Amino acid sequence: MPPYARSEPPHTEPAPVEPAPVEPAAATAPPRASASASARVPLLDVLRGVAIVGTLMTNVWIFTGPGAEVGFLNGAAGAGLGTLLDDPSPADAAEGVFRFLADGKFLSLLTVLFGVGLAIQYDSALRKGLKWPGRYHRRALFLFAEGLLHFVLIFAWDVLMGYAVTAFLVARMLKRSDRFRRAAMGVAAGLHVTVITLLTLVLAAAPAPSEKSGSDGLDEAIALYADGSWLDQVLFRLDHMAALRIEPVLSFGLLVFLFLLGVRLHRAGAFAPDARGRALRGRTARWGLAVGLPLNAAVSLAGEDFFLVSRYIAAPVVALGYIGLIGVLFDRVRRPGPVTAGLTALGRCALSGYVLQNLLCVLVAYGFGLGLAARLADTGPWWVMGLWAAVSLTLAAGAALWLRRFRHGPLETLQKRALGG
Repeated sequence: MPPYARSEPPHTEPAPVEPAPVEPAAATAPPRASASASARVPLLDVLRGVAIVGTLMTNVWIFTGPGAEVGFLNGAAGAGLGTLLDDPSPADAAEGVFRFLADGKFLSLLTVLFGVGLAIQYDSALRKGLKWPGRYHRRALFLFAEGLLHFVLIFAWDVLMGYAVTAFLVARMLKRSDRFRRAAMGVAAGLHVTVITLLTLVLAAAPAPSEKSGSDGLDEAIALYADGSWLDQVLFRLDHMAALRIEPVLSFGLLVFLFLLGVRLHRAGAFAPDARGRALRGRTARWGLAVGLPLNAAVSLAGEDFFLVSRYIAAPVVALGYIGLIGVLFDRVRRPGPVTAGLTALGRCALSGYVLQNLLCVLVAYGFGLGLAARLADTGPWWVMGLWAAVSLTLAAGAALWLRRFRHGPLETLQKRALGG
């Protein structure tokens, strides 16, 4: 297995890696792991690649569901293990398990990795003697602009804008003490759990909407995404921006918590190749899966009223288990095969892969493209899972071929040139 080394987050330039100096007294010691100055961390690249294809495991149901991006708000895209209680057919069972394994987990995994990348950039700035956050704010602004364009032109449920805003806040916290960051994690987690709990109670107490009142807006959205033009959809997103941008607002506490958790994992050496790193990965896998999977299954089976708890409280716990499990499996890889190579390449082009997977699904599913969402609406879930597999393989193979000729992904290169670095 190739040696570990430090790596940059999906949207940043690679940071040179060498043993980091001790931080000022107000800050925490830098990560335990050290490596050569020119290498990357293979595990982090694999984790990013998994996060990208895993995020698509959730989003592919939005693209192909009735009403697409608006249908998600109306509950049309929110199926899970509950379907097993209603109709335990093979198709429904496959769809329910597929969604359960993905929903919210890989989004949380990706968020943790952004926090890891932020910590790596901070360590790099310290080694170079640069002011922090300094020019990092330019990176966050550029990421916000990329997310805004992605939201308007391609996909309403963009994550980049929320990450950029969170990065502005967390970047300043890296200059504070470890005690301060632990307190901030506690406040963020408490705020998030409180908000999600209150919203869940409101949803559970609210009377069920009448069939007519609940279908008017969804019928309009179904027609828009089945027959409307690309420009019609762009204008719709702009007109309904407040509703379609509600997720990063409701989950802002979770974003802050997971960013800071990524910082803690990095500094604890959770991605290092030594015995401590392997022990941390094993412990994270055991606790995350043992606690998270039963909790997530219980709230998923409890019904649609607990959708927010499942996606935004239970799923992040499972995501930690995924991080540990992937790390444990990666530790046992002696000769990387095509799967590892493809995920590594995609992880190195994570920003480009994230945007491209959404663009491909838009062109396949929406009416101004192939329109398969409407044409295959009553054929069952198998084609949707096939679409996920086809797009994932395309991204992994495309990333591997691209990196044979270029050092970075297309959007990563654009970002570097725009920022002058």
